[in-house]
Amino acid sequence: MLSPEDNELLCRVGPGTPMGKLMRQYWLPALLSSELASPDCPPMRLRLLGENLIAFRATSGAVGVVVNSCPHRGASMFFGRNEEEGLRCVYHGWKFDVTGACVDMPSEPAESNFKNKVRIRAYPAQERSGIVWVYMGPRETPPSLPELEVTMLEDGVAKPQLTLMEANWLQTIEGDLDTAHLGFLHLGSLRPEDTIPGSYDYYTVKDRAPRYEVMDAEHGTTYAAYRPADDGGVYWRIAHFMFPFYTLVPTGALGAVIRGQFWVPLDDDNTMYWGFQVNAGLAGRDGQAGTTTQAATGRPLNVAGRGGFTYLPNTTDWLGRWRLDQNMANDYLIDREKQKTGEIWTGVRGVRQQDKVVTEGMGPRMNRVHEHLGTSDSMIIHTRKRLLRAVKALEAYGEVPPGVDQPEVYRSRSGSIILPQGVDWLTATEHLRKPAVAIGEPVLASTGV
Repeated sequence: MLSPEDNELLCRVGPGTPMGKLMRQYWLPALLSSELASPDCPPMRLRLLGENLIAFRATSGAVGVVVNSCPHRGASMFFGRNEEEGLRCVYHGWKFDVTGACVDMPSEPAESNFKNKVRIRAYPAQERSGIVWVYMGPRETPPSLPELEVTMLEDGVAKPQLTLMEANWLQTIEGDLDTAHLGFLHLGSLRPEDTIPGSYDYYTVKDRAPRYEVMDAEHGTTYAAYRPADDGGVYWRIAHFMFPFYTLVPTGALGAVIRGQFWVPLDDDNTMYWGFQVNAGLAGRDGQAGTTTQAATGRPLNVAGRGGFTYLPNTTDWLGRWRLDQNMANDYLIDREKQKTGEIWTGVRGVRQQDKVVTEGMGPRMNRVHEHLGTSDSMIIHTRKRLLRAVKALEAYGEVPPGVDQPEVYRSRSGSIILPQGVDWLTATEHLRKPAVAIGEPVLASTGV
């Protein structure tokens, strides 16, 4: 459990809050480059860390991100004219470039220099791997972008899928730190005999209570959850939390899959999930690529409730992007008959939808005073402590949080592996947890998440 004070400290991300200040030390993945499809296209509403912003692509192709309110009399810049290298407020024609400078003020006399004294608050933006990144922090010269492998590949290789999560960023990310839920929420209806003996799913449902080793890392925290495997082996699931809101989950063979999950806080009660999964072209690095049952079992996907999802049409609202048709308003289209018969443990189709059920069902911001944590929550407990140390050190001493000035610490991989009994997992997997190809070199293929 967390005290009410620490819960608020971790959850609140708005301007001036301690966690909001920590988040603003980093570049933030804000939107897809394709969402601003062409120069002078319509601007779009964007919410980040509780701030209402307007994003636009100028005539040159550069991306601008400015606050919603015109500094003249507060009119919304969303309705502005995106033209000739700037965004023009329709109220009195004041026009601003991507840096926030006022470049035209036609409502003032020609001899006036007032425009030189007025700016709209603008945040630096840059693009990499089809992502528009925004820096909302205090530095005049922003830090480098994090070297997350999924964002350092050849353009077009890593294709993220986005989903609006109607819950606080911390409770959305904690699902990724909890490997034990896989055997229930997603695989609860599976029996060992439903899977291929010796596969990862086989060991997951044969022993649904893994043990944990958790540790600090340069990028944040790491866990290795382990279960017995056949022939005296040990099945390990190795995953990471990376400051401020990235996770690498242990799906697939360690070293053979490049993954990344971003949990970007839009405000205190809403989070944008980004999911990446890329084939690293390295099947067989550990000799176990075929043991992942996602590709090997041949069983119907809906046995585990797996399946695709459908987006509602995007709207121009602050929270109108990347919403699933299965949501709180329709009880995620739960099928009680399939739940009762055991065809789908939750009765809800889709892995991501199942995650939404439990995460959003806690309420927009869970009161952690009432929770009772067990050994399966070891990584969650450890990561909360790491976050609390970082946010308090920044607030009290101005200590720069992990990863801000060390972009290279984000180069890592997650996944599963079977090792002989008694082998030190940390040493044995070091070469698999690091990218096998130089950052920036192409990989073979891209797949859905």
